[in-house]
Amino acid sequence: MAQAMRRDPGHSLFATDGKPHPLQDTLVGVTLVLGALAFISAQFHNLHLLSSWAGLVGILTGGYGQFISATTRERFLLIIGLGASAIGFYLGMAHGGLFTGVIN
Repeated sequence: MAQAMRRDPGHSLFATDGKPHPLQDTLVGVTLVLGALAFISAQFHNLHLLSSWAGLVGILTGGYGQFISATTRERFLLIIGLGASAIGFYLGMAHGGLFTGVIN
């Protein structure tokens, strides 16, 4: 009757399997930081280089994190970071892109 004593993590949005996932957690943190950086810097027209590059790296990092994620918590936070990265990337591209001002 050991099964009766186990808690059921399936009913929580932030369900975990009880094991450490250091690589996945690192990718979640990096994606969230890059997403916040891209989103905030995209609000300023002259920071288009920062927002577009941070957004692009955040999209790539978040995509790989989604590919190897193991829990719902990781996937949920990666989607938040991916969304912010994508918005920052697209606004950075609209304001001048990845290379405008660097190559003239």
